[in-house]
Amino acid sequence: MQLYRKGFRELTTEELYKILKLRVAVFVVEQNCPYMELDDLDQSAIHVWMEDEDGILAYLRVMDKGAENEAVSLGRVIAVKRRRGFGSRILSEGIRTAKECFHADSIDLEAQVSAKKFYEKQGFRQISEVFLLDGIPHVKMRMDRRSGRL
Repeated sequence: MQLYRKGFRELTTEELYKILKLRVAVFVVEQNCPYMELDDLDQSAIHVWMEDEDGILAYLRVMDKGAENEAVSLGRVIAVKRRRGFGSRILSEGIRTAKECFHADSIDLEAQVSAKKFYEKQGFRQISEVFLLDGIPHVKMRMDRRSGRL
């Protein structure tokens, strides 16, 4: 298994294609949620993924302050093979990337309510009421020095 961390302009066309194909398969098709997956944030993001000979196992993107939120943020978190630890590993790599590349003192994300406990285990805490994002219930979550993990 190989870990990758690349800025948009460092991605090969094949890597970008695999990433976008996976994101559309999960967030649009699997979740039956038609929305604009290509949101113009990828160009300023750092893309982090794990891959083996069968393809991408887990993916997320990390964005600097001001790109999507006031804080450094994580988004598009995907673990292809669920319940095998890949989600936790990619989230840890995303947190590490946020700290190393953007000097994050807090990290925000918008979590689907069904995944809230997953993020809490990593040190994120809920900071908003439930809201609908593309028809799916979400909460805003934050990790900062108060969590003891940043």
